[in-house]
Order: sequence, then C-alpha cells, then structure tokens
Amino acid sequence: MTADAVEVQNEVSEQQVIDYLKQHPDFFTGNENLLEKLYVPHQRGNTVSLVERQTSLLREKNRELYDYLSDLVGVARENEIQFKKTKKMVVSLLEAETLDDVAVAVEECLCEEFHSDTTALLLFGPARDDVNNLRIMPREDAAVVEALANSSQTSCGNLTELQNELLFKEHAFKVKSAAAVPLVKGETIGLLAIGSYDSEYFQSNQGTLFLDYIGQVLSRVVSHILRRSED
Repeated sequence: MTADAVEVQNEVSEQQVIDYLKQHPDFFTGNENLLEKLYVPHQRGNTVSLVERQTSLLREKNRELYDYLSDLVGVARENEIQFKKTKKMVVSLLEAETLDDVAVAVEECLCEEFHSDTTALLLFGPARDDVNNLRIMPREDAAVVEALANSSQTSCGNLTELQNELLFKEHAFKVKSAAAVPLVKGETIGLLAIGSYDSEYFQSNQGTLFLDYIGQVLSRVVSHILRRSED
C-alpha cells in the first residue's frame, strides 16, 4: 500500500468529526486551547468563536421558548376570562323561569359580556311567537336555517342573506358575521344565533368550545321550561 493510500485511509471525514462531537459534547472541556483556533463564519461576514456562536444559538432558543411560553400564558388568561363570562351566563340561565327570562339573559350576557351586537333565540314549536330576540315557529317555516340547526356543532362565519333575514330581522343588513349554536335535547329544539357587525368577529376556523358549552346549558334550560309549560 502506498503512502498516499495510507494517508487517504487514515483521513477523518467531516461527518466522523460531527458524530464524535455529538457523542462527546464536553470535548472542549480541558481542550480550551483548541477554541482559540476554531472560528465559525458570522452571517454579517465577521467571525466569532465557537463559544460565542453556541451562546448566540442558546439565546435564540431561549427567545423562542420565551415567546412560546408567553403565548401559552396569553391563551390561559383569555380562557380564564372566557370561563368567568360563561359562568356568569350559565348562572343567569339557571335562574330563568320563563322563555322571556331566557331570551333576556341571552341578550344581556352575549351583548354585554361577549361584545356581540345582536342575538336571536329561535325555537321550534306549533305556537308562534315573535318578541324582541325570541322567535317561536314551526320547524317547516325555518327551513332556511335547517342545516345550521341540525349541525353537530356551532357554525361560525358568514350566513346567507336569507338566514340573516330570518334570524336577525331588522338588524340583518348590519350583521357581517355570526355564530349559530344548535339547541339539542334529545332532538333539535332550536337555534341560538349571535350576530356581529364586524366581519372578522366570527370566523369559520375559530374555536367553539365555550359556545358549544353555552348551547348545551341553554338546551337543557329551554327544554325544562317547555316541558313544565306543557304540564
């Protein structure tokens, strides 16, 4: 074997060096003198030592972690605020004795606490009623919102012109986005609609956890009142 062949055979590849340093992260402990000879190109064209570069990377990762934790804290605070508002609304609903009481609680809590602009409580039944934000009508007369009422979860975003007109009446032309919360207790008994004059307030990709919860509570309260009125 020639000397050149032996030299090639004994060469350490770049990947071998990388693998070795990964397996021995404390390699430069006790070999600090090597750091004086190692330089990593800086993105501005200057050079920095390996330790400085490592410190820079750690700082960058710390900033990313800080931003991530800040986002988590922000979400937690927002959820706490939403929970308190939802709790207040649930208490108001549980204190309601009539459908009018329910409609008032819905209007006050959603418009004052959740900053929506208008609400509509649509219930299916043989009797007809249309007072403020409370509407009672036969199911067949509400065919335009049937898909919303039969949905398995809250729908957010833009409603059709006909849906807005049925639900929000004289406010329909001002409603730019809305949430439609199905009311189900054994069967679909109605629909809670929440309208906003802001086109960005309700969006199709937003979470609906609290609205779904409100819908479940409202469904039980309304169902209880309806059964009691039939007795």
